[in-house]
Amino acid sequence: MIVLIWLYILALFGALIYASYQFYLAVLYRFSKDQKVDLETVSELPFVTIQLPIYNEKYVVERLLNQFTLMDYPKNKFEVQILDDSDDETVEIIDTWLKNYTGEVNFNLIRREDRQGYKAGALKEGLKSAQGDLIAIFDADFLPNPDFLKITVPYFQDEKLGVVQTRWGFINRDYSILTNLQTLALDAHFTIEQSARNRFGHFINFNGTGGVWRKECILEGGNWNPDTLTEDLDLSYRSQFKGWKFKYIQEHETPSELPVNIFALKKQQFRWNKGGAQNLRKHFLKIWSNSTMNFSDRIHGFLHLMNSSIYVFILFALVASFPIAMITRENSDLQAYFHFSWIFLAVNFLLLYVYWIGYSRTHQVKWTAFFSFLPKFFMFLFLSFGLTIHNTLSVIEGWFGIQSPFIRTPKFDIRGSEGEWETNSYVKAEVGIVEFLEFVFGMYFLVATYFDILHGDVIMTIFHAAVASGFLIIWSFSFSLWRRLNLKNKNAIATN
Repeated sequence: MIVLIWLYILALFGALIYASYQFYLAVLYRFSKDQKVDLETVSELPFVTIQLPIYNEKYVVERLLNQFTLMDYPKNKFEVQILDDSDDETVEIIDTWLKNYTGEVNFNLIRREDRQGYKAGALKEGLKSAQGDLIAIFDADFLPNPDFLKITVPYFQDEKLGVVQTRWGFINRDYSILTNLQTLALDAHFTIEQSARNRFGHFINFNGTGGVWRKECILEGGNWNPDTLTEDLDLSYRSQFKGWKFKYIQEHETPSELPVNIFALKKQQFRWNKGGAQNLRKHFLKIWSNSTMNFSDRIHGFLHLMNSSIYVFILFALVASFPIAMITRENSDLQAYFHFSWIFLAVNFLLLYVYWIGYSRTHQVKWTAFFSFLPKFFMFLFLSFGLTIHNTLSVIEGWFGIQSPFIRTPKFDIRGSEGEWETNSYVKAEVGIVEFLEFVFGMYFLVATYFDILHGDVIMTIFHAAVASGFLIIWSFSFSLWRRLNLKNKNAIATN
């Protein structure tokens, strides 16, 4: 009993440390300014290689290629590598597009015999023949503005600068409640975390796309490696260990597309969270043993790589809160321990400030918008609660070095608030153990809510009801989509 209580308290403090660190970054960001860099006019623009890693992107590949014909940069100063690993209609779409293209941009098609190393392998293969000393990388759902290279390239006058990363924007931010809620966390990352760390000289990461690398930095950092699911985070740390500097440009937005259904979101979350845990496992000792890093840099680096691991602490604290509440209600000697549950309230208040700063700065709104922001924040908490099982399992796999293939997030060519995606052949909906657990945990917290009501515990009633809602909402999203798609498939088979 006492062991469970202390593990519960430990989990609560783990969540508090995470929230306090996010709050600290938000305060750093709020009360500091980006250092102005005096960029001289580049008399001789460097040659840039643009890499487009592509795997089965038939819905967005044409818009991607068309976007790079608009690049406002001397046509003889850049090339576009199409790193195509596709094995579906995307192959024919690319071939037809290239055959019909008559413009001045130099497109180089590179296809491998196999997809070894996934995205990391494709980038590494393209690097072998890349003509540029600078390498810009874009995923298939990104649509960089025509001035992207003119904005980013001048920063590389600093010879120790290895990477320039831009802020992600979202072309389908308002498509649905699911896409809108995703942006709360992403805006906080790209507004607060990246900016605050970079302003104070701490490690940041290349976000996999929407940025430019110096080729020398990639090679000195050890080149792309597929041994984690977030090869971008891995190479970022390996390069910064070597002394390379990174620059984050918050002011320049690079538009992209968000996942529009729950299974696509889960795939993305799995890759990001497991990859973060893999990198924690890979670089933990290097952070603490690296003599070139000061103590502050080590703390920031460690907490950065610990980000995804917070789900383990949160899930344990959530599950344990029910038996802890029952135990302490029945045993007056242990009631004092239950006061630690108020840490959850502190965690949520800290995160409320963090996400508000990210939201208000991204949207350039005044404090009066806080009241319309508040319901979104609570809905975001429900979404986060519901994903804790899925994300915790991905983190545990990363901790224990369990290998899994790189599974791409399907793209749907959804822009603005309109578009249809259920007929998209990349949509996959497979209900498994995770969805079963989401339902079981939802019912578990409904039972907890019932006992809270019996004991007249208003605070815990609200808390457990919110958690139950989160799990059941995510489960219902998953189950209803799975059911809908299966019915469509059965009807299609019956018709044929």
